[in-house]
Amino acid sequence: MSNELNRTKPTFTRAIVCKPAVNFAEGLTTQSLGVPSYEKALEQHAAYCAALRQCGLELIELPADVSYPDSTFVEDTAILTPDCAILTHPGALSRQGEVDRVRDVLIHYYSRIYAIQPPGTLDGGDICEAGRHFFIGVSQRTNEAGALQLAEILAGEGYTSELIDIRRTPGILHLKSGIAYLGDRQLAVIQALANHPAFREYELLELPLGEEYAANCVLVNEYVLVAAGYPRFQKILVEAGHRLILLEMSEYQKMDGGLSCLSLRF
Repeated sequence: MSNELNRTKPTFTRAIVCKPAVNFAEGLTTQSLGVPSYEKALEQHAAYCAALRQCGLELIELPADVSYPDSTFVEDTAILTPDCAILTHPGALSRQGEVDRVRDVLIHYYSRIYAIQPPGTLDGGDICEAGRHFFIGVSQRTNEAGALQLAEILAGEGYTSELIDIRRTPGILHLKSGIAYLGDRQLAVIQALANHPAFREYELLELPLGEEYAANCVLVNEYVLVAAGYPRFQKILVEAGHRLILLEMSEYQKMDGGLSCLSLRF
């Protein structure tokens, strides 16, 4: 099975990352897991960057920005496809200025760049790319207007998409807090979303109860990056033929962040 999985995995060559700022702990969070340690956050970010390099990616490293305590979560600022880039309009007002720096990078790599316009809001963490199909989460951060704008842009570029309303799904802020695409029509999915009709045609790797945080794993070329500390899900991934890189994510979990949030891969 692993050979079949590896043959159709997407190939990334670059990733945009941003170090956490010294005021990282002042960012937005819905969690009650304590105040993150800045020193540990830096260590965990460095290990994450090393893992991306191990996967063969060249990193475009943005400097820390104290103006935006959440700016290490660069994924929320853009949707990157092989054909175009779409700048988001984050649902949290305090984060909307983060898009500017990312746009300044993307203009060097994309000839077509779109942007979500108000009153639409959209966070990249709500968008799960599954080959030529996109799952678009409607959440507390991504509204229906923003989701529909993205769907229209994607359709114009030859992609299909489907809206997934997660506003009543407990325990997740973004859609990708609950699902991850692992190639070859395979999805990691939390049990609260496993019966959604949108996923009916996919092979589902269900997260064991208590290990839901690990659903935010990331397929990067020949590896799956997965949060450390979730052995039952780790076993499921290995048995499905995946090669894993385990990463400590405790400080980012305290701030509603996951592995996918920390980079824009293209």
